[in-house]
Amino acid sequence: MTYLNDLFIDGAWRPGADERRFPVIDPADGSELTTFAVATESDCLDAVAASERALPAWSATPPRERSELLRRCYEILAAEEQTMTDIIVSENGKAHADALAEARYAREFFRWFAEEAVRIGGDFRLSPAGDKRITVTRQAIGVSVLITPWNFPAAMATRKIAPALAAGCTVVLKPASETPLTAAYVIGVLERAGAPSGVVNLVTPAPTAPAVRAMLHHPAVRKLSFTGSTEVGRLLLHEAADNVISSSMELGGNAPFVVLEGADVADSVAGAMVAKMRNGGSACTAANRFYVHTSVLEEFSTELTAAMSRVRTGPGHDPDNDLGALVSVTERDKVAALVDAAVDGGARVVLGGTARGAGAFYPPTVLADVTHGSEITRTEIFGPVITLIGFDDPADAIRMANDTIYGLIAYVYGPPGDAMTVALAIDAGMVGVNRAVLSDPAAPFGGMKQSGLGREGSAEGIEEFLEEKYIGSPA
Repeated sequence: MTYLNDLFIDGAWRPGADERRFPVIDPADGSELTTFAVATESDCLDAVAASERALPAWSATPPRERSELLRRCYEILAAEEQTMTDIIVSENGKAHADALAEARYAREFFRWFAEEAVRIGGDFRLSPAGDKRITVTRQAIGVSVLITPWNFPAAMATRKIAPALAAGCTVVLKPASETPLTAAYVIGVLERAGAPSGVVNLVTPAPTAPAVRAMLHHPAVRKLSFTGSTEVGRLLLHEAADNVISSSMELGGNAPFVVLEGADVADSVAGAMVAKMRNGGSACTAANRFYVHTSVLEEFSTELTAAMSRVRTGPGHDPDNDLGALVSVTERDKVAALVDAAVDGGARVVLGGTARGAGAFYPPTVLADVTHGSEITRTEIFGPVITLIGFDDPADAIRMANDTIYGLIAYVYGPPGDAMTVALAIDAGMVGVNRAVLSDPAAPFGGMKQSGLGREGSAEGIEEFLEEKYIGSPA
């Protein structure tokens, strides 16, 4: 396969200023797919400058024209879904089914925000005294720096690019170094769809921190949208504070999965398999901590272990495999270390628990007798590992579910009334009640506490890239 593997700045593909390149690795076998251009700090500032030059014309472009550009992107991605799927599998390692699902999910953001671009609202009112008109309009916030992770390299890019462009902003995309090829493919689609020069730009700096810092201190940058770890998010917020840059943050998660007394065990297990194993567990929405009522714990554990044992593991390009590789050996080793520490602390391995063979693979794993508060219950696992913890009182389940700095998403299975009561008591921006997948372009995605700021998707997603302007005039 031939890949786009250079920077994209001001409408042109180009190498970095110092012509350095870094390898892009297939995590399934460790082979080199290609090399990608390294962006210098000056390249990143060139991208910001190009965005600044393009902003006036793009923000003044009629909403319908912006909408049609996004719609063309959707149509190209729909026609080429297998191409994107293959690129995602190659550099990310995930299973073919997961990559195909992401390709379809990613393109939906272009369709959704093509429709939102023409619905940007405003307000008009008369002052209480009746002597003034109050007009409120919304305009593009400005040049936006978008930073995306490796776990959903297509969807996280489109979920940011689409609303930004719909709002009239211009963007600089900085993808994860593990998965730059998917990002370059998305940018290539935008180029083919007719995005004007400077409206979208792609940079891959190494080292990352100094270049991002330089961009966030450029006076033209007015928006930062970041998806990644809470630790990095904190650092970026410090940098953004110097120029008072509006910041949207989708940060870490540590999702509880609560199974109540009276829950349908078969339905709960089916939900658990989706909530945990979607994307191989490498998702901020992945269920990490399974709190199961003791009345159903044994049955749930038995059926869940059986379901996990049926998961087929192997290279993602084989559509018969359910679980692909993690993105790197480094990530695999992080998961292995968490499991080993849990076992040392008294957890019992019911299934899996040991990485074998070549490649960044980790087997489907079930741990029982896990202690709430142990490291594995405080850490975002990002792998195919289930931790089982029993409870007797729903109040204890709520307490344990909320005993974390994170609050992105939670899942509750049980009788509808009881499940809704527990859902309302859990501190999370999203809660699935007898439902295992909540991600939807039409729904506001985001968390509470240290899981982030702002929302992506839905009508709220475009508002992150708009500023309100109040214009007063005599009545």
